Amino acid sequence: MAELNTDGGGGKKGGKVRSKKQNSKVDLTAMVDLAFLLITFFMLTTTLSKPQSMDLTLPDKEDKPENKKDVKVDENRTMTVLLGENGKLVRYVGILETPVAGGTPKDFAYGKEGIRKELIARGKLVKEYSTAKGKPKDGMIVIIKPSKKSTYRNLVDILDEMAIVGVGTYAIVNDFTPGEQKLLEVKK
Repeated sequence: MAELNTDGGGGKKGGKVRSKKQNSKVDLTAMVDLAFLLITFFMLTTTLSKPQSMDLTLPDKEDKPENKKDVKVDENRTMTVLLGENGKLVRYVGILETPVAGGTPKDFAYGKEGIRKELIARGKLVKEYSTAKGKPKDGMIVIIKPSKKSTYRNLVDILDEMAIVGVGTYAIVNDFTPGEQKLLEVKK
């Protein structure tokens, strides 16, 4: 009988047996596909979720109070919106002491059936008034007065309403008359 050579082919007897090493391959095709899908997904979601912002025009800062001019505005075109605590919203048209017909102080809620409905109705009346005076481009002017007890959310909500309704001219003013303070202090 012939002797078996167990030394791995070297011809020497008594050597160690060595196994053949096989080359191992990992197929990365599926991982590359997944990576491209994730990259595509995140690129699309970041472009679709752009932050929304609203442009505000602020007046130039003047150091000298004597340069201020009193601006005369037609009281039939103005609406003042007072923002109070706990979401309280009061509006009046014209001057508080002598409001325009139908413009007496009234409480409103935020949203479609509240202040938005009032802004749309008042905007139509102002448009008719301006057209009758021969100035059809003159629209409604809204003065927004947030109190110290109102929230930032209330201010953002009323600014959203201005954008939705299309009020072209509005101002944010932070000084209150004693009569306006009393309107906001009245319990709901």
